[in-house]
Amino acid sequence: MAKEKITTSNSKPIAMLKVLNPFHIWALGVGIVLVGEFMGWNFTVGKGGAYASLIACWVIGLLYTCVAMIDSEVTSTVAAAGGQYTQAKHIIGPLMAFNVGLYLVMAYTMLCAADALVVGDLMKSGAEVMGYANLDTKPFVVLTVAFLAWLNYRGVFATLTLNLVITFLAFTSLIVLFLAVDPLHQGVVLQHQALLTDLPYGWIGVVAALQFGMWYYLGIEGTCQAAEEVRSAGRSIPLGTMGGMMTLLVAATITWFVATGLMPWQYLGQAVTPMYDAATLLGSSQLQLMLFVATAFAAIASANGCINDASRAWFSLGRDRYMPVFFGAIHPKYRTPYRSVLFLVPIAISFAFTGLLDQVITFSILSGLLGYTFMTFNMIKFRKMWPLGSIHRGYIHPFHPIPAITLLTLCCATYFATFLGYGASLLSIMAFYILASIWFVLRRYKFVKRADQFTMPWPRPKGY
Repeated sequence: MAKEKITTSNSKPIAMLKVLNPFHIWALGVGIVLVGEFMGWNFTVGKGGAYASLIACWVIGLLYTCVAMIDSEVTSTVAAAGGQYTQAKHIIGPLMAFNVGLYLVMAYTMLCAADALVVGDLMKSGAEVMGYANLDTKPFVVLTVAFLAWLNYRGVFATLTLNLVITFLAFTSLIVLFLAVDPLHQGVVLQHQALLTDLPYGWIGVVAALQFGMWYYLGIEGTCQAAEEVRSAGRSIPLGTMGGMMTLLVAATITWFVATGLMPWQYLGQAVTPMYDAATLLGSSQLQLMLFVATAFAAIASANGCINDASRAWFSLGRDRYMPVFFGAIHPKYRTPYRSVLFLVPIAISFAFTGLLDQVITFSILSGLLGYTFMTFNMIKFRKMWPLGSIHRGYIHPFHPIPAITLLTLCCATYFATFLGYGASLLSIMAFYILASIWFVLRRYKFVKRADQFTMPWPRPKGY
């Protein structure tokens, strides 16, 4: 691949550092998502009951397995910052690339805002336990985003090494909690037989649960944003992404099993920090402290990865002139897209200050869902334009086009699920992206230099 470069005023070429390995990619993907096992997923229970939540967990798990498989093939081949945006740029064209890039930026920025909200709410809950009521959460929101932005400003290696450590500790806490509830002996601690009920809202509740079922895995596709900073994209992206997806499937199932055996579905469906609540119900101060810290770690790791990914997507848009080229700068010392990092900080804080966790989550979910929808068309056209054997692929996903068709079908089902509960939000978010597309066509398209964007040394596409 021709190395993407930005030059400074003295014409010295500057490129982002290739310092990451598969463990960093795992930490990026799982770190962004794991907070969804500590909170957010439980809104599926409120939508359709405990069994609906489990069905949503596995159905959306299939959706994200398709995402991981497709991303692993395309990104290990089109290895550049921007991930799915870069894929769309090479395979489809500018308008789709702009939209996919914007989906990525908004999905991760909204997710960062939700994570900061969780940190603030967690600090408030901890203060109440210690006797301090009505703690203001806003300073914790600002401090969380500001510290992680500073870390991202200073370098990707330190950023994702921190994610590796705190993500591993957070995941370990779920395993410890699972062992603490004596899972092999029903009725001793877990009360599934008494707490699990039939589907309270029928099968329409199962469909409605698909919306927040995405919270179990939302963000695993963020591994693609690091494609330009790994030592070997063909090895690191598939290993980190698929390994991360397997980790999350285990974590999601454990989370559901423990929480639904300790809390009635009516309470669980509206809890802010369900796993911390589960540890509290066990009556162990050590477990309660461990889950308090682990929930904070998971939220911090997610916000950290989101700042990393959103800034790479925004940087890529600026570098290719889809946005002002000002944002396409790399720091001469730290080799990070520092202007993009700083630009997105006040946006994340502003949305976090709204306090509307479910609305912020919905914005993030729908932005991600739109990106997955277009990913199906990218994959089918990619295989058509460059069939197997025509270019080198670091990974080839099996059973094509079944994963793409499955992904598109499940995306459509999730749109319908979102419409059932958040129809106004769905329509307003769609309107936002339509207006953004019109703005791009009228104001920014003229600045795009198509010939400069194609950095891959590939043969002419089949049929062109």
